[in-house]
Amino acid sequence: MSSPVRLLRDAPLTARNSFGVPARAALLAEVNDARALPGLLAGDGFAGARPLVVGAGSNLLFAGDPDQPVVVLVGDAVTERSNDGAETILRAEAGAQWHDFVMQALARGLGGLENLALIPGTVGAAPIQNIGAYGVEVCERIHAVEAFEPATGRWHRLPAGECAFGYRDSLFKRQPDRFIVTAVEFALSRQPQVRIDYAGLGDALAAAGHAAPTPRQVADAVIEIRRSKLPDPAVLGNAGSFFKNPIVPAGQAEALRAAHPGLPVFPVGPFPADALAHGETPQGPRSKLSAAWLIDDCGWKGHRRGDAGVAATHALVLVNHGSATGAQLLALARDIAASVQERFGVALEPEPRLVGDRW
Repeated sequence: MSSPVRLLRDAPLTARNSFGVPARAALLAEVNDARALPGLLAGDGFAGARPLVVGAGSNLLFAGDPDQPVVVLVGDAVTERSNDGAETILRAEAGAQWHDFVMQALARGLGGLENLALIPGTVGAAPIQNIGAYGVEVCERIHAVEAFEPATGRWHRLPAGECAFGYRDSLFKRQPDRFIVTAVEFALSRQPQVRIDYAGLGDALAAAGHAAPTPRQVADAVIEIRRSKLPDPAVLGNAGSFFKNPIVPAGQAEALRAAHPGLPVFPVGPFPADALAHGETPQGPRSKLSAAWLIDDCGWKGHRRGDAGVAATHALVLVNHGSATGAQLLALARDIAASVQERFGVALEPEPRLVGDRW
């Protein structure tokens, strides 16, 4: 049986982030068994520190070396917790690769995650970011999140309703040093209602002759679309969408669309009640704008500054053409956001977690 923990000193992180930017960790622990966390975090090099938990590194940017020890959860077991014939609860350990897990669920005849196929990263990162794509957010299928709280030494099993999920947001993202997500439980259906109303997805399925598509056919269409639009991180370093789609008051969105008729605008659901606890104030109806359209209209698609650039196929994707540093990519992102603010009066926020600097 493999050791529950492997310790590495002065560990290179270039291969542990999908941007492929250089960084090093003074101390890194690969954890195969989450039950080893209490002992690890009480030991030399970790005691009293705030560890940086890294999954596949697909949603962070190293703008500098981390000033804390790094923990990588690599346990990837998937087990069935319950099955009533219509719905199955699957539990996946945090180190499982997200896309592999989605395809494994589909192979078991379980639907609900097919719109989220080919998103890079691990299962443990999914609830933190509340990943979403093609009209679906992962919180819709999360049953519970299992996590360890280093400060108290307590283990938690948080039902989805206690995770404060929002657009690309969660309790775990708002309090990044409080919990270490160790496993996630998903409620998946054997009689799923597929969601294909997102722009382009229904058309792709219709073109393939799928009038009543199965979850696997939806996943295949999503995979094809993503591969046609988004560069493969293994070929061209990137972290997927770098900016969130901004959410603004509905009146502001309509004024912007009147001035720029091509701007995509999407309605947003009710203001989340939990946001009040975080100092936010509801301001009536809200709308979501396409950050990709705003950036493209400012002329950034395909832009390159040394080895830091914007993908030629998608304006939301910052890319490393080879030897860009995280600081160079961050400087480019700041300039992009400044130009969107100046032209449209709209603030952009990054999706990835920034390490070694602030936005």
